[in-house]
Amino acid sequence: MSKFPGKKYADVGAFVADYAELTAAALKSVRPSEIDRAVAALRHAVEHDKLIFACGNGGSAAIANHLSCDCSKGIAADTGLRPRVVSLASTVELITAIANDVDYGEVFSHQLRNAARPGDVLITISSSGDSENIVRALAWARDNGMTSIAMSGFSGGRSARTADINLHVAAENYGIVEDAHQGLMHILAQYLRLSEVTADRMPALRF
Repeated sequence: MSKFPGKKYADVGAFVADYAELTAAALKSVRPSEIDRAVAALRHAVEHDKLIFACGNGGSAAIANHLSCDCSKGIAADTGLRPRVVSLASTVELITAIANDVDYGEVFSHQLRNAARPGDVLITISSSGDSENIVRALAWARDNGMTSIAMSGFSGGRSARTADINLHVAAENYGIVEDAHQGLMHILAQYLRLSEVTADRMPALRF
């Protein structure tokens, strides 16, 4: 896993070529067995009417919000599945209240204390894997009967060690890690939908 970019580029075309190659390699670096486990955990949650929570900071917050959309609407499209998905990163009023009155490190775990129940699933998205509010949310999930899935990059950080399932991207560029995390989000949502659709219906569907 090498640093990118590690040199100056004379033109954007060469930069794009290397960026694309490294992004594909980053996505392929995620262990298939962990993706299998993530799909199984999400399927179990949906089939047992459990809540799926997602959270992240910055660009990862946007991915958490996007995940809520694609998993809520996407998985349900043309299937009998009815996922219940909540992004803890979308609650601006609550996040700022907790950050101001309690601690920014508690903005996600505090929400879980009120809303989560044993058997629910937490998906965290953090390029470094070391954001304090992400690590605290994972620790709370571990101690309170939730299943946790961490998307991480770089060294994986504490998230990789704390979560039940670790979708680690072997890359050291924030853009590439976030692109891979976005891809993983789409893969999870689309594969769950795909698994519920019969082969004869496939030609008429868009994913």
